[in-house]
Amino acid sequence: MNRDYLHKLLEKHKNGLMDSEEVVSELSRMPFESLEYAKLDHHRVLRTGYPEVIYGEGKTPAQAAEIFSRLAARNPYVLCTRTSPLVAAAIIEAVPQARLHELCRVVEYRSSPPLKLGLVVVAAAGTSDLPVAEEAAVVCEAFGSRVERLYDVGVAGLHRLLMHSDVLGRANCIIAVAGMEGALPSVVAGLVNTPVIAVPTSIGYGASFGGLAALLAMLNSCANGVTVVNIDNGFGAAVQADMINKLAAGRAEPD
Repeated sequence: MNRDYLHKLLEKHKNGLMDSEEVVSELSRMPFESLEYAKLDHHRVLRTGYPEVIYGEGKTPAQAAEIFSRLAARNPYVLCTRTSPLVAAAIIEAVPQARLHELCRVVEYRSSPPLKLGLVVVAAAGTSDLPVAEEAAVVCEAFGSRVERLYDVGVAGLHRLLMHSDVLGRANCIIAVAGMEGALPSVVAGLVNTPVIAVPTSIGYGASFGGLAALLAMLNSCANGVTVVNIDNGFGAAVQADMINKLAAGRAEPD
């Protein structure tokens, strides 16, 4: 429920398309709408600039679909992350305009094309890191940032990264995604004067401990300007990167 939605609501009342009781009933669902199993935070976009995003894991297909459809009725865009095939199918059946980004398991709905502000670069060390990197890229794009992807540019073949130094230099923010030893963010941060958000992934052999080795390596980076999110948290990196990008581009919040 963003400002545009409220303006349209008031216009409908002004033009006699909604009576006072209907407007009051609609506004009574602010700041949240109660379901048996969830409280939908329709007011979040007015407070933070971002609508509530659904975390798909642990929800039944019916629950995810109802939450998604109710959010889509009052928000210009809705995302559900970490969906299963059954959850994604249920959402798309309820909201046919929604689409699945299969690699990263994100379902997205938009009522209008996204903005393409500034530039966020998403760099992934290896192909196995792409599900997390794509989650970050898709979420950034949904929120209105322009994204360029640099994939399979890990430090085992450093020349693959260096050939993109011009793109890295134009970015307002860089998301660096890596498993194994997690070295990519430190290398990237040593090349640019741009904030780097490091995303450790759970990719690697036994001593990687499901991404813990990469996480600790990133937290102990000696390069300046590196911040670190949780293991496999492409979504968290995307929100931070979008905020940084919009501040740099001169726009503090999305539509």
